Amino acid sequence: MENKTSLSNLGAVVSVRGSVVDIRFDAHLPPIYSLLHAKEGEIAIEVLAQLDAHRVRGIALTPTQGLARGMAVEDTGGPLKTPVGKGILSRMFDVFGNVIDRQAAPTDVQWRTVHRAPPALARRSTQSEIFETGIKVIDVLVPLERGGKAGLFGGAGVGKTVLLTEMIHNIIGHQKGVSIFCGIGERCREGEELYRDMKGAGVLPNMVMVFGQMNEPPGSRFRVGHAALTMAEYFRDDQHRDVLLLIDNIFRFIQAGSEVSGLMGQMPSRLGYQPTMGTELSQLEERIANTDAGAITSIQAVYVPADDFTDPAAVHTFSHLSASIVLSRKRASEGLYPAIDPLQSSSKMATPGIVGERHYGLAQEIRRTLAQYAELKDIIAMLGLEQLSPEDRNVVARARRLERFLTQPFFTTEQFTGLKGKLVSLKDALDGCERILRDEFKDYPESALYMIGTIDEAKEKVKYGKSAGKDSSQPESKTGAKGDPKPAPDSTPKAGSGPTPKLEQKSKPEAERADNTHES
Repeated sequence: MENKTSLSNLGAVVSVRGSVVDIRFDAHLPPIYSLLHAKEGEIAIEVLAQLDAHRVRGIALTPTQGLARGMAVEDTGGPLKTPVGKGILSRMFDVFGNVIDRQAAPTDVQWRTVHRAPPALARRSTQSEIFETGIKVIDVLVPLERGGKAGLFGGAGVGKTVLLTEMIHNIIGHQKGVSIFCGIGERCREGEELYRDMKGAGVLPNMVMVFGQMNEPPGSRFRVGHAALTMAEYFRDDQHRDVLLLIDNIFRFIQAGSEVSGLMGQMPSRLGYQPTMGTELSQLEERIANTDAGAITSIQAVYVPADDFTDPAAVHTFSHLSASIVLSRKRASEGLYPAIDPLQSSSKMATPGIVGERHYGLAQEIRRTLAQYAELKDIIAMLGLEQLSPEDRNVVARARRLERFLTQPFFTTEQFTGLKGKLVSLKDALDGCERILRDEFKDYPESALYMIGTIDEAKEKVKYGKSAGKDSSQPESKTGAKGDPKPAPDSTPKAGSGPTPKLEQKSKPEAERADNTHES
């Protein structure tokens, strides 16, 4: 049937303007979203508009070099399709469903259209369940929802991709379901590294990767997210499995849509974005949902242009998410990785009914302490810590120790930092925060709490530092070596905060060293 359609419905190229191609069909006008082939299938074009009774306008999903007026174009008789089935596991695909991992094409697959409707409201699940990541600051302050959508917001170079790959490392090992990684307009280097890491970790058999690289035409980058979602929906609806969908980067999807819109001649909206941005993003995001069959849990990196959170792309994405994790350049410059800003980040899961009274109370107290410290920073900078009341000094000491305890060495950056990665359970993270808030560690130097896993490691660090003496630096640490020269009476509030500027400067080499790994 398909062959008959494609043979009988032939058209001719009328004009080519970059990626935009106008084609004339005399016999039958192809519907919107139809896939057309030119140059014996080398060039793929998706129909986006019907200009009149005989002409359609499409966007090329491949480069248009060699395409000329009068060339024959055949209608494939259907939309863009992607492979689904058990055969796609542990493989890497492009937007057309071609394998790009230098292995034979999978055989036991079906092909499904990438344009699918979101599940009906009647089929959606209404249960809320916490999704643990093993990263202290996220699990304590910004808990993620199983079957929800979480966004990692940040400008260039603050660590979105590193945080995303760390979550993959932590979650996939414990997850029974399938993981799908979708790279939209990101570096091919990251894809190749991710493939090697996942293979080395032994989690590739339950993973699928789909890439639309940054050098590909906007039409290809615009559709790769839909292709990945079609694969995710197969595992959720047909296999009844939970799916973890990781998208890097959702801003590139919006950017590709903006390029397509501009090429199609649509009048741009605010800041040059496409007028249909809200609809296009909704069509993608609404397909990520919990149903009675299974759940798609999504973690998405979101690039924020010029660190401006009022940018329309960031604002529209915020509205779809159940948790927003905001990465701060200031914290990254102080060496506090992961550079998550706890006061700007938020989660709909952080309510007593879902996380429990104790967790909720602790999270609120941590936020309150950090907020008070943020307010006092200006006074400290102008007048020094001596001018604060004893109560405020205690708040500052607690906040600084909390900030350092909420840092964590990552498995994905071991080769750069020399620190062994740590996975911390929610119970251990909450215990540590509670003990710091009770002033149990007020006599410990701040450096003892920096880049550790559970709170008990701080005691070991201090013990080891004392037994080793001042000359021998600790084996794990660049951090320890930096911490050693600090004045020992860090317990007194005055001494604890006196070297505030110095401490930040000491952390900067750490930030610079790690900066090579933390890219957007």
